[in-house]
Amino acid sequence: MTNALYRNARLIDPEAQTETLGWLRIENGVIAEIGDGDRAGGVDCGGLCLAPGIVDLGVKVGEPGERHKESFRTAGAAAAAGGVTTIVTRPDTTTPIDTPEVLDFVRRRGQEAAAVRFLPMAALTKARAGREMTEIGFLLDAGAVAFTDGDHVVADTKVFSRCMRYARSVGALIVAHPQDPGLSEGAAVTSGKFASLRGLPAVSPTAEKMGLERDLALVQMTGARYHADQISTASALPALARAKAEGLDVTAGVSIHHLTLNELDVADYRTFFKIKPPLRAETDRIAMIDAVRDGLIDVICSMHTPQDEESKRLPFEAAASGAVGLETLLPAALRLYHAEQLTLPVLFRAMALNPARRLGLPGGRLRVGAPADLVLFDPDVPFVLDRARLRSKSKNTPFDGQRMQGRVETTLVGGDIVYRRGAS
Repeated sequence: MTNALYRNARLIDPEAQTETLGWLRIENGVIAEIGDGDRAGGVDCGGLCLAPGIVDLGVKVGEPGERHKESFRTAGAAAAAGGVTTIVTRPDTTTPIDTPEVLDFVRRRGQEAAAVRFLPMAALTKARAGREMTEIGFLLDAGAVAFTDGDHVVADTKVFSRCMRYARSVGALIVAHPQDPGLSEGAAVTSGKFASLRGLPAVSPTAEKMGLERDLALVQMTGARYHADQISTASALPALARAKAEGLDVTAGVSIHHLTLNELDVADYRTFFKIKPPLRAETDRIAMIDAVRDGLIDVICSMHTPQDEESKRLPFEAAASGAVGLETLLPAALRLYHAEQLTLPVLFRAMALNPARRLGLPGGRLRVGAPADLVLFDPDVPFVLDRARLRSKSKNTPFDGQRMQGRVETTLVGGDIVYRRGAS
């Protein structure tokens, strides 16, 4: 563990919601002291921002089964370069993570190969088929931090309620994808004039509202701990607000793509913009930003979903959904900061503090005794994103060729430097 002093930094504190010029000292891998003003010695940060490392809830890694799309080594390198110090992985691999044996393999692989902290989620139902509950208790003991079938909605309400009741009895967190599976099946874009003009199969935003309302009704019935992986439509927000007002143990996330892009970005069938749920109207995007600012939506995530060239270079309807996001999450989020829509403390509340709190982790905060998982970044430096230079094996980013602003200089995990810009 490295001992170090970082001074002359803009300290971004998501707990206190403050931004102050100060210094931070690391000892034995944890934050030992924090102070305002300047202090002699140590690393001069030159007025750059020093914030808690990002905790990215919902990252897909291709192991086991799709290592050609993303490995733990490449995902870890991309995360470190993006200021992500903890990746929370999804179980939607070719071999689903639905048994303690598979989970143990994945956990060991991640800890050996990833440069950052790694926490696995496990499948909620066997083979993610929505018919039979996994051994939640054994998987919890084996290291699973949450349970999800990813974008496979558990359509059988009785099965889902049984899963919720058992999860409630052992204190497990369920992460769900709120969509009505019947309405959303086969959809490629959001319904509306744009979808009609392009002749693409579409889904109404109502599918998300219906899916969320069903899930929240079951939460109310069972008392389960519940996190909606992605909310993307304004019509779903009232149900979320009611659930929170009633005191249900409910949180929600939104992907960075739904905060910074809209349905028109698909343009002439650009498949790098095909994600799930599909990009929404500009009014929905603005509503998501407002919900993050107000704290109604708790978490911003990358929903990192690597896809190879062959699965993306197909007609839009047939192309695979998903975009990589580990390395672009922070610069894309800084678009909202530069547009004066969200402050840096609010962004890091949603990207670091809240996901850490939801999972019961000690990180995500600038506090004495917290792990020294930190990101030092310049929020203002401009650059043009070149997808070929991304560290992920797959290069399916919608931001290719776009002007971005803000870049990571150094990433620390437990006080150790895992990324420094310009270092080989």
